[in-house]
Amino acid sequence: MAVPKRKMSRSNTRSRRAQWKTSAPTLVECQQCHSPKLPHAACPTCGTYRRRQVIDPA
Repeated sequence: MAVPKRKMSRSNTRSRRAQWKTSAPTLVECQQCHSPKLPHAACPTCGTYRRRQVIDPA
């Protein structure tokens, strides 16, 4: 197993961590109600998935 020989400095650690970025979730338009929803998931607004009613809308 690889083990570092020396302690990594704060500046090296922070510059490595500076590359961690968040990205916005991908949203698609619901075919029924045209509200944004996650792809491959039931619409939370109208409760449909692939034009079929699968859950009761909340």
